[in-house]
Amino acid sequence: MSTTIPFRLGFLAFVEHGAVGQGPRGPFSQGLNDGLELFELADELGYDTGWVRHRHLQNYLSSPLPFLTAAGARTKNIHLGTAVIPLRFENAARLAEDAATVDLLTNGRLELGLSSGYAGQDSIYSGVYGPIDGDLQSVVDTELTKFFRAVEGETIAIADAEFQIAPEGTPLTVLPHSPTLRDRVYYGSGSRSSAIRTGSRGLRLQLSTLQTESGEGLSFEEAQRDAIRGYREAHAAVTDRPSYAAVSRQVLPITRDRDREDYGWLIARDEERQAAQETTGAVSLGNLRAQFGRVPAGSPEEIVRFLAADVALAESDELIIALPFDHPFEVVKHILTVVATEIAPALGWKPVSRQ
Repeated sequence: MSTTIPFRLGFLAFVEHGAVGQGPRGPFSQGLNDGLELFELADELGYDTGWVRHRHLQNYLSSPLPFLTAAGARTKNIHLGTAVIPLRFENAARLAEDAATVDLLTNGRLELGLSSGYAGQDSIYSGVYGPIDGDLQSVVDTELTKFFRAVEGETIAIADAEFQIAPEGTPLTVLPHSPTLRDRVYYGSGSRSSAIRTGSRGLRLQLSTLQTESGEGLSFEEAQRDAIRGYREAHAAVTDRPSYAAVSRQVLPITRDRDREDYGWLIARDEERQAAQETTGAVSLGNLRAQFGRVPAGSPEEIVRFLAADVALAESDELIIALPFDHPFEVVKHILTVVATEIAPALGWKPVSRQ
């Protein structure tokens, strides 16, 4: 891990809306309740950050900020992150209002991850959320600039005679304003070129378990290492604010007789992906071709050795453990616990309560 910033440990979860029922106090979702319990457990284990995935028209969080507010009310130390909010669906000023509100309610624990959106699927989303005017990257760049102005407390409008709650000519800003939130804004990148753009905007960087661009002749980890280096160089050229790179990895610790069976589908998927990459260099995901990092399945000691040899992790500031989706809640909790108690400490991490 990076020697400039202490090694932080996070987890990334799919929180779903499943098992909606009627309880004595009204409707509830067992999936959302399980997600909150996961954050409570991670807080007790000393995780630095808990991240949630953001999805539209799927059975996972479409509104992560309300969920993170609830998670913040049930935890003490853990930071609360989005991975990632697609700007294609957002109004910059409204997002700034919501994000600042969550940050203030959680005492500055929000880690706000952003991204562009799903260009290849926009024929579906346009009919639901409205079309975009122009190409996706241009629209996102415009919204990102507006978001920066809003979250940094800049003037975004001037009161006129019809704005009755302030004198005409009064500068107007987005409220509330959380003064340090700007320092905790990330952008999710899947390539070195995108990572460099992220650095040039002075943002923090999120790299996931897949990438859409790799250097010729480089492994997945080497390509991500080069993306981090390009990001840090671009970041240093525009701001004195420290750069920050968070990297996601999925691991499958085997400590019980049942674990290999529980992980069966994940192990088979990883073997299939790695075989495809060896043959064609990438995996086809619709109209997208992506490269995936290998998912180690073995004893905690074997996983420690695997992660210790990861050249991208060696240059990152945070290891985010990507938890599997559509698996029993007990399996997800088991991975979360083994990582915090047996794997991460062997890599030099210390729980928040012991730092």
